[in-house]
Amino acid sequence: MQISPTPHSLPDIVEPDLAVLFCGINPGMRAAATGQHFAGRGNRFWRVLYLAGFTDAEFRPEDGHRLLQSGYGLTTAVTRPTARADQLSKAEIHAASAQFELKIRRYAPRYIAFLGKMALAEMTQTRDIAWGLQSADFAGARAWVLPNPSGLNRSFSLDALVAAYRELRVAAARG
Repeated sequence: MQISPTPHSLPDIVEPDLAVLFCGINPGMRAAATGQHFAGRGNRFWRVLYLAGFTDAEFRPEDGHRLLQSGYGLTTAVTRPTARADQLSKAEIHAASAQFELKIRRYAPRYIAFLGKMALAEMTQTRDIAWGLQSADFAGARAWVLPNPSGLNRSFSLDALVAAYRELRVAAARG
C-alpha cells in the first residue's frame, strides 16, 4: 500500500507488520521529483540491499514497491526534500518526530532501520547513537541504525555497507 505523498514529498511504501521498514532521513531532490526512493545518481541503497540478501535481484528505484512482497518497506523521517540531508535543521527533524512515531506505531514493523544516525539522534534527543541494534525500541519497533548509502557518504565502502545491512537481514530472518 502506498500512502499519498504530501506536496513535494515522496510516497511511503509501507503496509502493516513488515519485517523491516527502512527509513531514510528525507527525500533527495531526484527521489521527490521521480516519486522513487533512492533514485539519486550514486546512491548505493538498491545495490546494497541485493548484495546483503534482502532481494533476489538488484532492484531499480522504480521497483521499490516490490519490497513489500519480501516484507520490507520504505519511508523517510522528514518529508521535505533537500539536495543534502545536512540542509535540514535539527529543529525540523525533531518537529517531525511526533508524526513519524505515530506512523511507526500504526504500521508496527518489527524493525525500523534508520539509514544514518541523524534522524534517530534528533528525534530521541540522544547524542551517543551506535551502529546496529539499539538498546531502546522506537515507537514499538526494534530500532537499528545502518550507515547511509548515499553517494555523498563515502565513509563506508560498499563492502562495509553490505556487511552492516546483512547483519540486520540475518537478525530480521531470525524473527
